Amino acid sequence: MDAPSELGDFLKSRRAALRPEDVGITPHPTRRRVSGLRREELAMLAGVSITHYTRLEQGRALSASDSVLDAIARTLRLTDDETAHLKDLARPTATTARPTTPRAEQASPSARQLLAAMSEVPALVLDRRNDVLAWNRLGHALLAAHLPADSPETPGTRPNVTRMLFLDDRYRALYTDWHDEAQLAVASLRLIAGRHPDDRRLTELVGQLTVQCDEFASRWARHPVRTCTSGVKQLRHPSVGTMDLSFENLVIPGSSGQRLIAYTAEPGSPSEAALRLLGSATAPEVESTSATV
Repeated sequence: MDAPSELGDFLKSRRAALRPEDVGITPHPTRRRVSGLRREELAMLAGVSITHYTRLEQGRALSASDSVLDAIARTLRLTDDETAHLKDLARPTATTARPTTPRAEQASPSARQLLAAMSEVPALVLDRRNDVLAWNRLGHALLAAHLPADSPETPGTRPNVTRMLFLDDRYRALYTDWHDEAQLAVASLRLIAGRHPDDRRLTELVGQLTVQCDEFASRWARHPVRTCTSGVKQLRHPSVGTMDLSFENLVIPGSSGQRLIAYTAEPGSPSEAALRLLGSATAPEVESTSATV
């Protein structure tokens, strides 16, 4: 992805979201050419020269100091996630001349062992692009029982939870509030894309979704930015009904952004009963043996 272009789009989107009245500027009675703040208004409020800000928005000044970026972030009323994203875009890490295609990632043996041990907890391991590297039996049954259980083992055709959210009707139908889930998915992907502008597979994923799904494209163009490490999701499972499940996003150290996601239900709740039912329904059959005396 083109970091300078992404930086300009991000700043323009946040400038457009602020009205002059929001920041104490009385609009001139003549017709304004922009719906939000003008460049010179933002620069004045942030205490930055208009030349420097213009160069930044045009992607021609990729060495802005923390003080300048923090001043712009305060003026634009950015969240902590948005401020971090601004700095990622304004100061991209050194990259090679062309985007690289990293080697296919694998879940480590210890991560797989942990997944297998979590027999009563749906869990899966994702890479930073949201490719599924591994899942346990209950994680597969909860999220993608319509896919082969071994599908994460083939790098070229691995499930990707963001792709499935927009392009897989059965996965999409799991989420009772799909629109909120879709917005969060795009916002999280934006944050990752800002940190890894040279990731070819990530760029290809965004390109595919932009072309094949107007809902993704419209959200992506608004440049939302947000991270989410925990919370509650309401899922409507075709076999056991609706469940409210808490989730935790746990980053695996030293794994280039891999993370383990686990889902749990409140003890004694109908959701826990539904999760147990799902576990029983998908438990592997155990052959019985009889002893003859």
